[in-house]
Amino acid sequence: MASELRVNTLKDAAGNNSVGMSYVANGSAKAWQSITASGGTPSFNDSFNASSISDQGTGQHTVSFSSSFSSVNYAVTGCCQTSGTGQGNNSGEFRIGALATGTEAFSTASEGQGSYADCPRTHIHQLGDLA
Repeated sequence: MASELRVNTLKDAAGNNSVGMSYVANGSAKAWQSITASGGTPSFNDSFNASSISDQGTGQHTVSFSSSFSSVNYAVTGCCQTSGTGQGNNSGEFRIGALATGTEAFSTASEGQGSYADCPRTHIHQLGDLA
């Protein structure tokens, strides 16, 4: 049997630091991905609400969502790292492509180079309403 919890506000254990449920529901990422694309085949290191990732060419990929967004007006942020680790990494360029309710196309490139490049580390966050 499914259960349901209905509340208007969440508070910490001491009864302080409250947050309204509208902030929790509307302000939470509805999907996110940590992706490795070096070697030409993209894969998820970890993800939430992502069912697959496809390779559209060097530095060009499409993520499919497990649960679709209600419209194409969701917000997307992303970053990529072309080489290195930690603070010694070389940042790349993350570019948003075509947005659909069930998929998001994106590309990555070497910073300032303009040409597409597969990045060993890409992180993406999608925020919006699910269908």
